[in-house]
Amino acid sequence: MKITVFGATGGTGRHVVEQALDAGHHVTAVVRDPAARLPRSGDSRLDPVIADVMRPGAIEACVTGRDAVVSALGPRGRGGGQVCAQGAQSIIAAMRATGARRLIVVTASGHVVDEGDDLLNRALVKPLLRRFLREGFADFARTEELVRASGLDWTIMRPPRLTDGARRPYRTALDRNVRGGITIARADLAHAVLTALDDPATAGHTISLGY
Repeated sequence: MKITVFGATGGTGRHVVEQALDAGHHVTAVVRDPAARLPRSGDSRLDPVIADVMRPGAIEACVTGRDAVVSALGPRGRGGGQVCAQGAQSIIAAMRATGARRLIVVTASGHVVDEGDDLLNRALVKPLLRRFLREGFADFARTEELVRASGLDWTIMRPPRLTDGARRPYRTALDRNVRGGITIARADLAHAVLTALDDPATAGHTISLGY
């Protein structure tokens, strides 16, 4: 496939780029900072592009003719504002303008409480997280609203707390949180993203994951 990755130099985005290249895909990696270092920079299937994701017109060429678009944008600290939502809004506008259809966006499982959560998470852990990470979770919630209303073939990935651990077996759940799944390695999240890209049945759904 031809895949465009936004947030390609972030913790998750780097893994998405590397694993996509390993799988034989052609990757357009969009970065804002010309000094940012991409993994596998010498790979002939990697096309690095410097563009401002917040400007739809600047990224239209990055999504034109692509089979899928991945947003691995993340909040910039506790006071990061609406980076993810603004990025998603711009990506959606560019995709609509160019006819691109398949979109996967990474948010988080912490801002949602549902039947997949155990009592400890419902009553204690997630209320505390929402208090201390209020702006970031509000950003994710707004991102999901925009993605759901986009009219695109979207999938929302909802990981729990991210780690830099090694790959190992993980669990997923469709449209609900993974019970007891409190961490996931970024490498495994990237694997789940690429797996979802290959599965049309995940379009229009959320996927949560964890160990």
